[in-house]
Amino acid sequence: MNKRTIFISCLLVLTLIPTFAACGESAGEFVDDSVITTKVKALLAADDFLKSFDISVETYKGTVQLSGFVSSQAAVDKALQITRSVGGVKSVRNSLIVK
Repeated sequence: MNKRTIFISCLLVLTLIPTFAACGESAGEFVDDSVITTKVKALLAADDFLKSFDISVETYKGTVQLSGFVSSQAAVDKALQITRSVGGVKSVRNSLIVK
């Protein structure tokens, strides 16, 4: 191999390292978010008071957003309490509507 080929190969490797490192973090965050979402949904479905409501759960970088309709403020409070109890939850955005 000549010097030019070696230089181009090294440059290519140095360019790709940050790209793969960034992909690893994104994939890890995605997995963490999906685990959080799954745990929150399971706990909400297991709660006798909340299982009759259709509460949507979405997670992005540890921030969980709850949305949907519930019948009382007590249901909102219970859903927030359950969500905050899950490990990895950094914050909760409440978009639940009492009807």
